[in-house]
Amino acid sequence: MNWSWLENISWRDLLVKTALVVVSVVIIVWAMPREASSINFKAEVGKPWRYADLTAPFDFPVYKSEARVQAERDSLLKDFEPYYNLKKDMEVAQVRQFVKDYSDGIPGLSADYISIIANRLHRLYQAGIMQSGEYNMLSVDTTKNIRIVTGKNAVNVLITNVYSTVSAYEQLFADPMLANHREQLQKCNLNDYIAPNLIYDRERSEASQSDLLSNIPLATGIVQNGQKIISSGDIVSEKTYNILESFFRENDRRQQNNSQLSTTILGQIVYVALLILCFTFFLSLFRNDYFEKMRTTTMLYALIILFSVITSLMVSHTFMHVYLIPYAMVPIFIRVFMDSRTAFMAHVVMILICASVLQHPFEFIAVELVAGMVAIFTLRELSSRSQLFWTAVLVMGAAMLTNLSIGWLRANSLDWKLIDFGEYNFLFINGVLLFCSYPLLYIIEKAFGFTSSITLIELSDMNKALLRRMSEVAPGTFQHSTQVGNLAAEIARKIDGKSLLVRTGALYHDIGKIMNAAYFTENQAGVNPHDSLTYVESAQMLISHVTEGVKLADKYNLPKEIKDFIQTHHGQGKTKFFYVKQKNEHPDELVDDLLFTYPGPNPFTKEQAILMMADAVEAASRSLPDYTEQSIRELVNRIIDTQVSEGYFRECPITFRDIQYAKTVLIEKLKTIYHTRISYPEMKK
Repeated sequence: MNWSWLENISWRDLLVKTALVVVSVVIIVWAMPREASSINFKAEVGKPWRYADLTAPFDFPVYKSEARVQAERDSLLKDFEPYYNLKKDMEVAQVRQFVKDYSDGIPGLSADYISIIANRLHRLYQAGIMQSGEYNMLSVDTTKNIRIVTGKNAVNVLITNVYSTVSAYEQLFADPMLANHREQLQKCNLNDYIAPNLIYDRERSEASQSDLLSNIPLATGIVQNGQKIISSGDIVSEKTYNILESFFRENDRRQQNNSQLSTTILGQIVYVALLILCFTFFLSLFRNDYFEKMRTTTMLYALIILFSVITSLMVSHTFMHVYLIPYAMVPIFIRVFMDSRTAFMAHVVMILICASVLQHPFEFIAVELVAGMVAIFTLRELSSRSQLFWTAVLVMGAAMLTNLSIGWLRANSLDWKLIDFGEYNFLFINGVLLFCSYPLLYIIEKAFGFTSSITLIELSDMNKALLRRMSEVAPGTFQHSTQVGNLAAEIARKIDGKSLLVRTGALYHDIGKIMNAAYFTENQAGVNPHDSLTYVESAQMLISHVTEGVKLADKYNLPKEIKDFIQTHHGQGKTKFFYVKQKNEHPDELVDDLLFTYPGPNPFTKEQAILMMADAVEAASRSLPDYTEQSIRELVNRIIDTQVSEGYFRECPITFRDIQYAKTVLIEKLKTIYHTRISYPEMKK
């Protein structure tokens, strides 16, 4: 194995990559659920058992279902008799207060009514008075008994034999001796002398209730070690489902201890670290240039971390279904801004991490891997919104079909009743959420400094303010830029370059000429301002279109990739016309080459090299005296060979094969552009 690539890693690169791995592992493992369980099965009543035969590895009780236990609890609680303490002093205080308040008698009634009312209050308190709210709850069941505690004795009393504060008040006026004097007695506010004397005894009631519920058995039987629980393909019945749940519950109970928890965390750390390290090694071997742009690398690791954390949180809080999460967004984003191999590797790593926290990882891995691959294949180049629509539709269809095939594979049957349609609802919502990729692309583009195909298409719109201004102020330059864009895009398509990028860059590469349009021959109409300038001044005027172009790019917030085309389309070449003129007319003077040299830098991408070739050839082709195949071929070869010999392409990844293809394309296109047209005859009179 060749490990020579390790020698090229600097300490800084090593620290950066180590930090990315460590931070990713820490965040992902921190969010992962800690439930230590080796049981990763999913069972549903009425569905086939999709796994191998299951045999009990230990003895365990068959617990009752929660619904059954709750039903038994409710049944027992119906007969439960709560305890109430009888407060005798309440009667004494209230009756005494009544007698005191009406010692002078009740207006309109004889003095005998004081003792009559006191006697009726005594009867009510003897029966017992409760708070109205408690009484209403208990009196729903008229057969309900309560226990009234007096001292050390507790007596069972039917709830209908006691009163609430409201019913006690009504009972007073139901008395035959008081009913006829209701109007006079209502003025006495007799309800002020009716207060609860039955007080709920919480401690005694709860203790009694606990004793009662403790008699309910939680298990209905026992499964012994070695006993078969279910066979592969069997339909899960209610009874079998209850046994399986009991097995899972007992397994979790046995494994919940500190040593197991420590082992779980250690396993999570090692597992996640291995996957993140593999991804980092992949980038180091095949995409090491991404580490030169930290925002690019940050996006890759941030997407893996984000979706892993979301999955862990959903599983930890048992919130909905993980199929709701649009995992295919990750390969979509990476494919649009980077390349397909990196998109696939990032997707695989993310899916394998997410699968480790799920109860049924195989189905999840299969469904999401297929969805991710379909997203990568269908989104070769994003140039319209409709592409994302069809990508989302195809991803959703592929995920559903994969899930269906696995269901049939497990069930060994085509019975539609065995299919869990709930998962397909989540997969449908997942497909809908994929449509959110379009607005999110803009956010990621701005946050991480990318330039998407959609942005390039928008920049290529001739109604853009900067392009419209160039067409008005410098029409010759505008036509030249358009022609260069067409030539450069054709070359890029031929040598597998980014045609849309180079075409957009070509439209803006000479944008700086707007500031001094008349100093460039394509915009002149008879008058040449250079006639009144020295050769140095003229050279500086030409060179300024690069610096002015960069200023306009900053002003109009053009992407960095477009600004790079503006800076590199002349590289560090010279304004040869004025440089040669200066040298020829002043042979004895020392010429400062820097005054005639563009600031550069030289092209450092294949697309920038394409633009430099197309720009120089298109401009020079306008000066040809005649347009024959030989003259065009000689012009193209001379200009591009000169650029190669002067070292303009040393810093960009373009091959001699690519350059030869570029020459061929330029020759064929210029022959087509400048082909000889026939002369139309005039009509004789």
